[in-house]
Amino acid sequence: MLFKSMYIVLEDRVLENGMIEVIDGRVYEIYENQDKLVDKSIRVVDYTEYDSNIYESSELICVDYGNNIISPGFVDTHIHGYSGYDVMDNDGEGLKIISNDILKIGVTSFLPTTLTDSIDMINEVVKTVGDYKKECNGSKIRGIFLEGPFFTEKYKGAQNPNYFVEPDIDVLKKWQELSGGLIKKVAVAPEYDRCDDFIKSAKKLGISVALGHSDATYEQAMKAVDSGANIFVHVYNGMSPLHHRNPGMVGAALSSLNTYAELICDGHHVHPAAADIVVKCKSPYNVALITDCMKAGGMKDGRYNLGEFGVDVKNGTAKLDSGSLAGSILKLKDGLKNVINWGIVSPFEAIQMASLVPAKSVGIDDVCGKISKGYDADFVVLNEESYDIIEVILNGKIV
Repeated sequence: MLFKSMYIVLEDRVLENGMIEVIDGRVYEIYENQDKLVDKSIRVVDYTEYDSNIYESSELICVDYGNNIISPGFVDTHIHGYSGYDVMDNDGEGLKIISNDILKIGVTSFLPTTLTDSIDMINEVVKTVGDYKKECNGSKIRGIFLEGPFFTEKYKGAQNPNYFVEPDIDVLKKWQELSGGLIKKVAVAPEYDRCDDFIKSAKKLGISVALGHSDATYEQAMKAVDSGANIFVHVYNGMSPLHHRNPGMVGAALSSLNTYAELICDGHHVHPAAADIVVKCKSPYNVALITDCMKAGGMKDGRYNLGEFGVDVKNGTAKLDSGSLAGSILKLKDGLKNVINWGIVSPFEAIQMASLVPAKSVGIDDVCGKISKGYDADFVVLNEESYDIIEVILNGKIV
């Protein structure tokens, strides 16, 4: 298959009027100029007319997306659930539904994300994710994000403090073993004693360490960064705020070098101006768009649960009975559109923030997050004006 478009978003630039050749589900070649293929017998088909069932398998087909944008598939490194299912349900069939349904909204790779719970429960959940990974035929499971239980209570958000414990590297090693090596990211509150030792040990296991749900001081957070922590979990939310005499976790997130800031850009978690400040401080290439989506994503307003807590979903928000936000119902495609429409970044930068940057933050950019030779042919086609999704392509197949 070949795919052509006026705009193809690569890692470092927008390729205009180029083509992508796909063989066996992977990017085989990227052509700067379509004239390079004049020697091949190609049938060019407008995307609105393409039907895979009407062409001979021997034909070389080029699907033409006109003036639209071919983007890398989106990468959500912080997502709890979708379509009425949650990772913590410990349900392999539910995990498959999440995988299938988030693919429809442009997410081609994701990290199923846990919540704070008992050690035994998390044992079961990470094993289930590992067992069902290969059965998820939609969005690809690229790892697991453990959001908890190594947190503290003041900024607990929708995490259950009854299960908070100090960071324990032996527990993390057990989870890594049970998951089949899938743990890619773990979050901690850096004010715990010996947290620095935990961070260094986690890094040796190839696991990225994120900081969040914490009342840490600026100094404690920066010490954790010096030890190897490289991600701040949903900046502003669930962390000690910025004050001119006590910069807190937010101050560390904004001022630390070589770290990534997660942002939930639904317009509820973070004011557009506050999001703009993060991007200006860190640059778009160190800000990862995430959803923190819970099971009500893609569902009607109503009553749901997040772990052991009841959640009311209405007017675009998910809230605990206390009024606190309980994750989101954000779709990553809408977070991308928001940062463009808020005037914070260019479309090219927004696409990187939804694909390559999150992949880099957890070290999976060697398998996803960009359109490059040898990578899986996982693309999203966006309308050039509205940035709405026109099509999703997985392993070179229009799905």
